[in-house]
Amino acid sequence: MFKLRMLAGRRLAVCALAIFGLNGSVFSQTSKAVHWKIRYQPKQIVNGSPFILRVQTPAKLQSLSATWLNHDVYFSWDASGKYWFGIAGVGLSTAPGAYPLHLSGESANGNKVAFDQQITVRHMKYPNTAVTVDKKFTEPSATELEEIQKDKATKQEVFAQFTPTRAWSGDFQQPVIARISDVFGATRTFNGKVQSTHEGLDFAVPTGTAIAALNRGTVVLARLLFFEGNCVMIDHGQGLLSLYLHLSKIEVKEGDMVSSGQEIGLSGGTGRATGPHLHIAVRWQGVYVNPATLFELKLP
Repeated sequence: MFKLRMLAGRRLAVCALAIFGLNGSVFSQTSKAVHWKIRYQPKQIVNGSPFILRVQTPAKLQSLSATWLNHDVYFSWDASGKYWFGIAGVGLSTAPGAYPLHLSGESANGNKVAFDQQITVRHMKYPNTAVTVDKKFTEPSATELEEIQKDKATKQEVFAQFTPTRAWSGDFQQPVIARISDVFGATRTFNGKVQSTHEGLDFAVPTGTAIAALNRGTVVLARLLFFEGNCVMIDHGQGLLSLYLHLSKIEVKEGDMVSSGQEIGLSGGTGRATGPHLHIAVRWQGVYVNPATLFELKLP
């Protein structure tokens, strides 16, 4: 009888080690038994899509991060919904297919957990348009080329900056209520020669229309550029930038913190533009994503 009790005790001890681990923690062991819940919006992700991730973890974490298409995804905790949320994106050049989202987290006592899930990216076909602009924008002079190179260096300097903390809060709103005159992703031929991709969204507004910030953030650029005209760039944190082009007037300065919906300038037709309108663009960690999709996301 004593021997049977000893064997039973050993079995219980082995089971305890299997469940709790050598350090007495159930976290890493039970993560395989308890399901992660990962949701994203929009339901169908295409090349050029931004999307919001909502993650419920198998145990309480003090931090969560992810990698997606060789980019870092940053998460915040929503206490009311009891889930983690973060924004990610897909570049226009990304081929259709299933790509891994790798999640990793850490508990308050330092235990780590990880989880992988495949997310499917579908192909979106974008239109082609022909545009006529001033000849200097397709055949710039030597002086103009020098100006273009200086602008390029300025933009590269701004794009190289990274703010890991989140400034944006809640939904991203349209900068103006108006008809969309040209969509994101369209390939363009300027004056029958120069080809480029339209990496933003155009709103048909007359000169002098008030333009609002998409969300809270810091102004990292507010100046005249050759192609962009009067341009404002706002850093919303975590690699998310919004760009406002062809303004007739800039009403903010670099370094300003702006709130969601705050007026940052007036629309116009400066730079490489066929006429007065607003061009809005959104960059997520170096890739341009569709602003129209961003406006549809329901964010905490």
